[in-house]
This record gives sequence, structure tokens and C-alpha cells, in this order.
Amino acid sequence: MTTRYFPITLRWLALLAWPLVSAAQPQAAPAPLAFKSAFEGYQPYTDDKAGNWKEANDTTARVGGWRAYAKEAASSEPVKSAQPHAAPVSSSKTMPEPAAPKP
Repeated sequence: MTTRYFPITLRWLALLAWPLVSAAQPQAAPAPLAFKSAFEGYQPYTDDKAGNWKEANDTTARVGGWRAYAKEAASSEPVKSAQPHAAPVSSSKTMPEPAAPKP
């Protein structure tokens, strides 16, 4: 009856001895950890100055009200407005080129 449990006991002894065997082997020093704060470069919220609501309402009425904005959203081309829009702000930063493939 003891021979039946011998292989199971041997397996448990091998599992218990594993930490001792692995601790005896020399290991390389771990790489130093680098810390980067999640708040690095954080910019707190700033409340923007509200524009002139009367002027915004007058502009909306001049271009056709909410229906003009609905037509613009539904069509592929924007509806002509009374005032030209300001040019989009361009960024001086450009996308970096992808890295060359390694041979």
C-alpha cells in the first residue's frame, strides 16, 4: 500500500524543493525601474471666457437658423454662410516618419 502513494509523495517533495534549487542558481541583477508620473505635463482646467451670445444668436439667424446647420450636417458639402469661416489653425509639428524596417 505504501508503494501506491510513493510517486505522489515524491512529486510533492520535488515541488517543495523547487524554491531551494532555484535560489541556489546565480541570477542576473534586475533592471532598474523607471518612474514616470501620470501627472507629468498635466494642465489644470481653465474656464474659457464666454463669447457674446447676442452676436452668436444674430449670426445663427443670418445663416438660416438651426435648419441651415441641419442641412450642413446632412449634406456632404457645407452650406454657404454669410460670413467666411476662419482658416483652420495649422500646427508646426509634423508627424514623425515611421522607422525603417530592420533587415
